[in-house]
Amino acid sequence: MAKSNLKVQNIVATTSLGKPISLTKLARTQSNTEYNPEQFPGLVLRVKEPKSAVLVFSSGNLVCTGTKSVAQVKEVIEAVIKQIAKIGVKITDKPKITVQNIVASGSIDLNLNLNLLALQLENTEYEPEQFPGLVYKLEEPTATFLLFSNGKLVCTGTKNKQQLDDSMNQLNKNIRIAIKKKT
Repeated sequence: MAKSNLKVQNIVATTSLGKPISLTKLARTQSNTEYNPEQFPGLVLRVKEPKSAVLVFSSGNLVCTGTKSVAQVKEVIEAVIKQIAKIGVKITDKPKITVQNIVASGSIDLNLNLNLLALQLENTEYEPEQFPGLVYKLEEPTATFLLFSNGKLVCTGTKNKQQLDDSMNQLNKNIRIAIKKKT
């Protein structure tokens, strides 16, 4: 049946540095920041390599987005710690990083009849007048897919490579069953 070739596009990860951070001081001294406390309580710190953005909160909590691997997340967090050290906040403990979401894109080597899948699969949303993709929510493992008629797809909601692989396998299995039901 359908092979898949998923490529991670974005990882959202969180961590806590365990120390309060003066966002005003950080914004004043670092050029790669955006801080507008009237609009949002966090500071946006942009990292060039690997390209990413980190939300920094005064509590010391961080949200990292834009990386494509956990290794890159670690690299970005280390870069942020170095920048924070420039304003006198020394982080001595290695922060525990938690992946919150992985977004991956890919395709299955199959043209999909989205009308059929919307009828055969549970937990789907398909309104072609509004959006050309079918939204399919898997419950086990937890993942949400955007499926397109040309076989391209986006997967979101997984937290590690194993969940990503398992959800793809489950998707393939469910599509196979749906197609068989029809014939």
